[in-house]
Amino acid sequence: MTSVEPDQQSTAADGHTVIEVRGARENNLRNVDVDLPKRRLTVFTGVSGSGKSSLVFGTVAAESQRLINETYTAFIQSFMPSLGRPDVDKLHNLSAAIVVDQERMGANSRSTVGTATDAYTMLRIIFSRLGTPHIGTSGAFSFNVPEGMCPHCEGLGQVSEIDVDRLVDRDKSLNEGAIVVPGYAVDSWPWSVMAGSGFYDPDRRLGDFTDQEWDDFLHKAPVKVRVGSNNLTYEGLVAKLRRTWLVKDREALQPHIRAFVDRAVVFTRCPECEGTRLTRAALSSRIDGVNIAECSAMQISDLAAFIRAIDDPAVGPLLDSLRHLLESLVEIGLGYLSLDRPASTLSGGEAQRVKMVRHLGSSLTDVTYIFDEPTIGLHPHDIQRMNELLLLLRDKGNTVLVVEHKPEVIAIADHVVDLGPGAGENGGEICFSGDVAGLRASGTLTGRHLEHRARLRERVRSPRGQLSIKDADLHNLKDVSVDIPVGVLTVVTGVAGSGKSSLIHGHLADREGVVVADQSPIRGSRRSNPATYTGLLNPIRTAFAKANGVKAALFSANSEGACPHCNGIGLVYTDLAMMAGVASRCERCEGKRFTPEVLTHLLRGKNISEVLGMSVAEAYDFFPTGQAHTILARLADVGLGYLRLGQPLNTLSGGERQRLKLAIHMAEKSSTYILDEPTTGLHMADVDKLLALLDRMVDEGNTVVVIEHHQAVMAHADWLIDLGPGGGHDGGRVVFTGTPAELVSSGETLTARHLRAYVGQEGDG
Repeated sequence: MTSVEPDQQSTAADGHTVIEVRGARENNLRNVDVDLPKRRLTVFTGVSGSGKSSLVFGTVAAESQRLINETYTAFIQSFMPSLGRPDVDKLHNLSAAIVVDQERMGANSRSTVGTATDAYTMLRIIFSRLGTPHIGTSGAFSFNVPEGMCPHCEGLGQVSEIDVDRLVDRDKSLNEGAIVVPGYAVDSWPWSVMAGSGFYDPDRRLGDFTDQEWDDFLHKAPVKVRVGSNNLTYEGLVAKLRRTWLVKDREALQPHIRAFVDRAVVFTRCPECEGTRLTRAALSSRIDGVNIAECSAMQISDLAAFIRAIDDPAVGPLLDSLRHLLESLVEIGLGYLSLDRPASTLSGGEAQRVKMVRHLGSSLTDVTYIFDEPTIGLHPHDIQRMNELLLLLRDKGNTVLVVEHKPEVIAIADHVVDLGPGAGENGGEICFSGDVAGLRASGTLTGRHLEHRARLRERVRSPRGQLSIKDADLHNLKDVSVDIPVGVLTVVTGVAGSGKSSLIHGHLADREGVVVADQSPIRGSRRSNPATYTGLLNPIRTAFAKANGVKAALFSANSEGACPHCNGIGLVYTDLAMMAGVASRCERCEGKRFTPEVLTHLLRGKNISEVLGMSVAEAYDFFPTGQAHTILARLADVGLGYLRLGQPLNTLSGGERQRLKLAIHMAEKSSTYILDEPTTGLHMADVDKLLALLDRMVDEGNTVVVIEHHQAVMAHADWLIDLGPGGGHDGGRVVFTGTPAELVSSGETLTARHLRAYVGQEGDG
């Protein structure tokens, strides 16, 4: 371990001002002292769970945000989430921090790539000045204001039709429970308003209603009625559902309501605007024969060429700004997107890169930009572009902090902070702080692996058969036919937008015996955690019940043993009408989730809250046999040994969610596994463990198909399928199939070039 003496001054050796961090103890950090040079690019490395995020996001970013919030008036602060001070002794020389993370960009159905980047705003102004016929101001081209939105779909581009027979059972009366909508059970409040409205007989079968009664039941506009001694507002069932549920974005609904809406509502393209969201007047105005909707539907790389061809001094500066923005999106590898692409459909990596481009155009300087693995979802070919943009942000006079595992990004750092040496309880220390050359010579786990290269597999496995995909044409695929070998490790690669996910998820995932472990959010409430999701809680509850001679239900935070104040969540949520809700630790149970009585019951000296606070690795030793031990072994196998059993699922990264799903699926008798970028969030040392796990899965008789950009995984494959040659309409074709050795020796694709360079620099790691 390299010891790091903190500077006595607030300047680094090269004279640069530094952000001083002293005594950081957030999560697993162990009294960390470190100096981070300002206006420089600092990369934070270390295994998953080593404390990188706790230092960068939980300490530096959190305190910056808290201090900014404190500058607002008390009135404004009353509407803002209350942010606690991070557990740190001293933080000096902070600047305003902007976190550019992989969170999906707002689930609002009105948000698109164009609106999120301001590209559509610029395009609207250009059309309002140059479009013929001239139809008005830029608002006339906006689908988010009445002036420009299609009146039929109100600017959504789609209309909804409700299947009434999914809402009601016409063979029953209201008193018999005819309404099957969530929340409308007999004797519920909404049901009682309808049953007591007087517009129809609650004992009559719905199928026997008159036309007027049926219309009142489904479509009546809000009206005051007297139910018993109360004056209440009555509204038809369909009218109310449209007003309360269908105006919200699907992702904003509670899971059980979302599932019901998915069954009961069919969304179709608006016949009036044909999905363009705009008025006919807006669609009639054209530049060089193209209207604004057609511009928005173009691939961004094509739109950039279209805008370059427009030459009009009246909007010269605006054209320059839009050209620069579009070219930046192309440069960062997002040229295959279109401006009308809903923001909610972007992957985490795509969302992060869109946000990054937005900040590149900002006039702000001397800001701290914080990135969370910006290379996720990027082919090696695109990582160079990402590096150039990170350096561009730095050169504008900003401090850039990056949490990253890729050697290509570490290589461009001005400064590296390596945390570890391990994960969880074994992490939280600074192993090295200095330049890249110093890291290489440091002897830390990261330093040792910087030059590590996985070798090409010496002997590839022979397939036992094949899974054929014929004439695949989803999204940008161009009638692709390809065979996936059975019983081997196949890696599907290609630049972002080349068609990898369309091919595998769209044409292989839904077959019998195929299991998909991806990074999508895990459906579940804020109560869900690894213990509940994997079924681990059941043997744990049983062990506690047996040891104490009590009911197992006591040891479930969703049942009898739950703290009554927070209902077993450990947090108390306060909903704010104007902003996101605020969560604060329950004062009654101090976040332990259980009643004091339950916590008196011990298993080998530990209560249930203490067990759920254990990491997977600790619990593996605590439960040396039985079902719990088996489940914990699988979690450790997929690299989640540092994860706490009771950690809420909504705090896991995409990579952690995927590995958690994989651990569950490994218990099933499946034959084909699809993994989507399983190296996400993995340190270079852990990639080797992942490769060993993939080998074991194949050797046990399974077929494993991995969508991946990491060259170590490509080199380790039995078979490669490379898509491209580019992204969007420049992709969608299979440009190579064969062994990695064949790709390296004779391949001409972008992947071939990067894999050749990778294996040509083999070290013994």
